[in-house]
Amino acid sequence: MKKALALTSASLAAFALPLVSFAAINNISDVGSFIINTINNVFVPVLFAIAFIVFIWGAFQTFILGATNDVAKEKGKDLMLWGLIGFFVMVSVWGLVNILTGTVSFGNNAGVTGGTPKAGVQVGQ
Repeated sequence: MKKALALTSASLAAFALPLVSFAAINNISDVGSFIINTINNVFVPVLFAIAFIVFIWGAFQTFILGATNDVAKEKGKDLMLWGLIGFFVMVSVWGLVNILTGTVSFGNNAGVTGGTPKAGVQVGQ
């Protein structure tokens, strides 16, 4: 287990090294933006892809390989369930983060974008 964890960590560090070297980071806020953008644009789609592959593999095991084998059918159903749970958790966290960033205007330097509508004020005035 330790060997697999070390190998995974080393692989991720090796893949992330070019991203850091090409970043042209000037200050601390650039570092934070770079890390957030890397997570949003690289790691989140990879996690969604992994959850989708797990779900599809579970469906394949349930309906194709498990057509005559009850053990393979149960294993496929479990994989499909875990794939759906992964999707649900990721979409829920993604929604909560979007609600939080929209409410607090995180990452928006222009100020508050929403707020309570005022009576008698028309849009564009």
